Amino acid sequence: MNPVLIRPAGSMGPSKLADILAAANAQLEWLPDLYSSAEEIKLIGDMIDAGWVRVAFLDGEIVGWIGRKGTEIHALCLRPDMQGKGIARALMNDAKRNAKTLRLWSYQANDRATRFYEAAGFTEVERTDGAGNDAHLPDIRFEWLREEG
Repeated sequence: MNPVLIRPAGSMGPSKLADILAAANAQLEWLPDLYSSAEEIKLIGDMIDAGWVRVAFLDGEIVGWIGRKGTEIHALCLRPDMQGKGIARALMNDAKRNAKTLRLWSYQANDRATRFYEAAGFTEVERTDGAGNDAHLPDIRFEWLREEG
């Protein structure tokens, strides 16, 4: 497999990234549809405009993206056919590159994500009943701290 290239989204339009988000979310049968396609495109467009989004390319195609503001990761999405190929790990390593700490929320029902975040060095710091998120689903707060040394 060729190397994954990661670049800022820059002036990229949000629709391809929204398609990846929709395809990834469609795999999670327990996740309710919360937003329309137009709302998702606007949200991703706002993140791109704010400079939060970095995109993974493989062989010139967009295969995933991460949305991060400071120490908070707001989204990590891959095309479903790209899962298990090291792309999420490459995006996460890119996010860690200049960070001392990173934090994120994930749904408790998302076992695959939990395994990924733990393998990436994140530790669980909190669980909630979901009252504070839009889906009202139980979630987990994860944190990664760079090891000093």
